[in-house]
Amino acid sequence: MSGDDEDYIYDEESGEWLPASELAAKRAAADTIEVRDAVGNLLADGDAVTLIKDLDVKGAGQTLKRGTLIPSIRLTGDAQEIDCKYPGIKGLVLRAEFVRKR
Repeated sequence: MSGDDEDYIYDEESGEWLPASELAAKRAAADTIEVRDAVGNLLADGDAVTLIKDLDVKGAGQTLKRGTLIPSIRLTGDAQEIDCKYPGIKGLVLRAEFVRKR
């Protein structure tokens, strides 16, 4: 079997017939969401971030001050929301526009 025997699949988005492997790679790239901080740095799971402004935390009766270090974040699959752990606050979700990568 040579490389020319690969199946081609019709891609409705582009209106072209593409090799199955190329279409699979294209769809995988479309599924990955880039999450960027306030200055455009790409964020990843486990990154440490710093707050760029004071934030009132709803339900916790607490304010996180500008410059607060959040040691390890987790991406949620949303382009603007990141999951964080912070002492005394359960289920903290921050918007990426309010943090800067450390």
